[in-house]
Amino acid sequence: MRTLQFAFSKHSARVFILSISILLILWLSSPLLPIFASSETQILEQVWQTINDNFYDPNFNGIDWKSIKKQYQPQLIKANSTKDVAVVLNQMLSQLKSSHTRFYTQDEPAYFQLLGIFLPQNSDLNKQLKKFFPQGKFEYTDIGLFTKDINGKTFISSILDESPAAKAGLKVGDQILSVDGYSYHPIHSFAGKAGQTVKMLIQRSPEPSSQQEIPVIPKIFDPSTMFLEAQTVSIKLIEQDGKKVGYIHIWSNAADPYQQQLQDELIYGRLKNADGLVLDLRNRWGGGDVSYLNIFTAKHNLSITNIPRNQRRYTYNYQWEKPVVMLVNSGSRSSKEILAFGFQQSKIGTVIGTQTAGAVLAGRPYLMRDGSLLYVAVTNVFVNGNQRLEGKGVIPDINIPFPLEYAQGVDPQIQTATETVLQAKLSPINK
Repeated sequence: MRTLQFAFSKHSARVFILSISILLILWLSSPLLPIFASSETQILEQVWQTINDNFYDPNFNGIDWKSIKKQYQPQLIKANSTKDVAVVLNQMLSQLKSSHTRFYTQDEPAYFQLLGIFLPQNSDLNKQLKKFFPQGKFEYTDIGLFTKDINGKTFISSILDESPAAKAGLKVGDQILSVDGYSYHPIHSFAGKAGQTVKMLIQRSPEPSSQQEIPVIPKIFDPSTMFLEAQTVSIKLIEQDGKKVGYIHIWSNAADPYQQQLQDELIYGRLKNADGLVLDLRNRWGGGDVSYLNIFTAKHNLSITNIPRNQRRYTYNYQWEKPVVMLVNSGSRSSKEILAFGFQQSKIGTVIGTQTAGAVLAGRPYLMRDGSLLYVAVTNVFVNGNQRLEGKGVIPDINIPFPLEYAQGVDPQIQTATETVLQAKLSPINK
């Protein structure tokens, strides 16, 4: 009896082990496995696959893209936060050594800004986003400034015209020390505080005695209109030596309204009677049409004169024939760099500032399963058939550095641009 019982037990154990093995094999091969995988692993898989299917270079700039996923998967599993996940994924994407290729989360203003740029032309993206933004609004609360970290310190690098930051008196070059007593964060510092006063502690010079607390009232920004609004209010006339130099900042040239607004101001509006023009393409986004330059390069000299009932004559010239200079820096990217290249090639005027970003590929956003955004370089770009600006950028005709730290709002590049316009004569193309 005991022998029979022992034999039965050994048989049962074998059956049990065999059953477990079969179940494990079925589990590992099951299409349901990804559903139960960690969210980090799922995002890694989706990011990797999206790049694998859509990146402009099928050879992935010479790297082994399959091995890259294995290399970064252990790091991602150890990630403790959304921020850590984004850091690891962007480290992985940096291996491609390409612009227009980055992972964005809702912790970054750039996430919302990219949506604002691409949504008007991407109905599929609109539909996908309803899951994460049921109200259909892709807004975020901010004060309208951008920063750069230098040696562990955060400095204001640019400020949107007439934004809460500008109205509060914050200046480019200010070091941000805290917001309401906490470390500065471009999203968290202002989330839920629209219309309320926040206190920003800044330092204006290397001396700690220059610290001051500045009250600022954040507002809700609509990414689909914020850059056009900033462009519109950036327009001003700088009076010097008895002449008027027009100025306009093109924060983004990603859609037709931006170009139309510039042309309307040059032909009919506030810039019409300026003696020269500073066209500022520094910082933020590109993505637009290079036909921006047509108003400066058109060979015809067409003018239209309107005479209404009061018999006053109104004449409009549809070509800008006065001096113009262009401002660029390392924040000028994508189509802005193509504009700078064309500006130089056509000898329209002088390009002033510092070398552009060298980020000249065409990108497209893809929504990930958790609502994050993957920006992918989907197209290689050449100018004049064979010249590639990616990784090179455009070198300005006049190099003017801009020391950012504690600049106290002083802008040497605008100063040089204004002086250059006043000294310029009509270029050959406009004579």
